[in-house]
Amino acid sequence: MFLKMRSLFVIVIFSLFFLVSCNEYQKVLKNTDVKAKYDLAEKYYNEGDYKRAKRLFEQIAPKYVGKPQGERVMFFFANSYFQSGDYYLAGYQFERFIKSYSQSDKLQEAVYLEAKSYYELSPKYSLDQTDTDKALSRLQNFINTYPESEFFEDANAMAQELTIKKQKKEIEIAKQFDKLGEFNFPILVSAIAALDNFIGDNPGSVYREDAFFYRLKAAMNLAQNSITSRQPERYQEAREYYNALMKSYPETKFLKKAESFNDKIKKELNEVEETLTK
Repeated sequence: MFLKMRSLFVIVIFSLFFLVSCNEYQKVLKNTDVKAKYDLAEKYYNEGDYKRAKRLFEQIAPKYVGKPQGERVMFFFANSYFQSGDYYLAGYQFERFIKSYSQSDKLQEAVYLEAKSYYELSPKYSLDQTDTDKALSRLQNFINTYPESEFFEDANAMAQELTIKKQKKEIEIAKQFDKLGEFNFPILVSAIAALDNFIGDNPGSVYREDAFFYRLKAAMNLAQNSITSRQPERYQEAREYYNALMKSYPETKFLKKAESFNDKIKKELNEVEETLTK
């Protein structure tokens, strides 16, 4: 019985505190007293109540432009957006802070958080990667500018993650070209060119083995569906791609399929040689 009464008492006290807090917030929000809004916004910010802090900073930020407290207000304002998950506006506000306060002690953190805002906006690989490109650009700028920063490892890890995401999109597009191009030579040629570029541009990619294999597969499709006079040349090209795959990945996960392609290449080129010698 005593425990129930105690729990009820705690709930009542908390409810009263919440109501008082809400009334204070609403009162100051509607007030014209900038100093009162500033004090309450900073109080909420320090308590981690970023949504309320954000509303108040939004109202007073224009009032502090050019004033000594302006730098502090603008950083808190931008970070309130970030901490409450509004990454688009966080990125925009951090960008404004960086341009306005280039000598700030908070500049390094602002540059990092601007980049991280776009990182958080980066969608899954199959969607438009505009925000991923923005994030990579800003993360690379941060990495180059602040190699000794406490945020360096985190920024580098985010950049690597986004790079892999971009690479996955590229390899999936090339694979789609291969699927669509079985009886469409221009698409197959585009697939091979895209995979060539991927291999050259991404020497350390986790998808590089895939690129080698799907280039071979596209070349095989092209050779098998070519007119007879073009087949020897195209099977020869496919053999070069097979050799490149086996040289780089002798124990490739695609070994069984690659070997079947190679058997087909040998058979077709041997038949061509026999025809020429008759």
